[in-house]
Amino acid sequence: MEFGSVVQFLEDKTILITGATGFLAKILLEKILRVQPNVKKIYLLLRAADAKSASQRLQNEILGKDLFTLLKEKWGADLNSLISKKIVLVPGDISYDDDLGVKDSNLREEIWSQLDVVVNLAATTNFDERYDVALGINTMGAKHVLCFAKKCVKLKVLVHVSTAYVSGERAGLILENSYGRGDTLNGVSGLDIDEEKKLVDQKLNELQAEGATTEAIKEAMKDMGIERAKVYGWPNTYVFTKAMGEMLVGDLKENLSVVIIRPTIVTSTLKEPFPGWVEGIRTIDSLAVGYGKGRLTCFLGDITGIVDVIPADMVVNAIVVAMVAHANRPFDDAIYQVGSSVRNPVRYTNLQDFGFDYFTKKPWIGKDGKPVKVGRVKVLSSMANFHGYMAIRYLLLLKL
Repeated sequence: MEFGSVVQFLEDKTILITGATGFLAKILLEKILRVQPNVKKIYLLLRAADAKSASQRLQNEILGKDLFTLLKEKWGADLNSLISKKIVLVPGDISYDDDLGVKDSNLREEIWSQLDVVVNLAATTNFDERYDVALGINTMGAKHVLCFAKKCVKLKVLVHVSTAYVSGERAGLILENSYGRGDTLNGVSGLDIDEEKKLVDQKLNELQAEGATTEAIKEAMKDMGIERAKVYGWPNTYVFTKAMGEMLVGDLKENLSVVIIRPTIVTSTLKEPFPGWVEGIRTIDSLAVGYGKGRLTCFLGDITGIVDVIPADMVVNAIVVAMVAHANRPFDDAIYQVGSSVRNPVRYTNLQDFGFDYFTKKPWIGKDGKPVKVGRVKVLSSMANFHGYMAIRYLLLLKL
């Protein structure tokens, strides 16, 4: 698809982005404003008590980031004018109800009458999130966004961002198959999303009746999420609840144009707006930081195994192209897995080399002001090798 046709599609369009303070949402917002300032309106749904706190979040958590440096340089003093004309803040919460917790009825009606595109990026990505929280955002939230989108009379497409790991832990080529309501990875029958919600409510009521502490309730909900996920073949709460979210979107979309985007491990930007932008320590970043600080000396895994990573700006590009390609095409069952493992695979051995080369040339500076010297990470292929390595390197010294 030509870049010009994408830019043309965005012109005079009204777009709702949920999860507006999230990593991908910020990159999407910056991209749209940079390539098509003639977009009509961008509604940003974010959690906030009122308009004032929503405005503070916009400034502190979105526009205040280095990500928007290029945009600030391009527009200068006129950027504030552009922002005020194009961006509308929507205090809300997708886990609340089909109105997304938008209390202002006039604002709701305005959105329903004007909206062309919805991009659902709201999610909790913690693998061991509380089950009630993950179910509320990743599963029921997906349903609420879909129901909200159905009320938009001009809507051309809904883009729902999921994860490639809804497919669980499997080897080989994984196709972009959809999940029907009640499907499971291990063939165990009986998955009922409504029943899962009832089980959560029942468990919460029991814990509260027992006088459980806030911390005890939190841990119980975390444990419940992992347990329920493993019953049906998913490895953790995050991917389980995202899979159920996909089920609801597919089951309830009717004649709405819907695209599901499934990115793999999302990393820093490759090119846009500039290389290397990342927010906080995400996904595999913790490994790089641990290694750079000299704390990660060994790793358990298959040295030839593929780690499927994808730069964040490539995911955003896929989102934008998908909304253009599938606008007003309600009969498409469009699912795109956005990753690198098929066409440009990165293996753990590559990470081993990249890490060593980078931190040798640009070492981490420790608290004492001195550069941290790193060696090549030792990759251990089995638990037996791992135990042997730990015994020789640490346990023997401790005993002595």
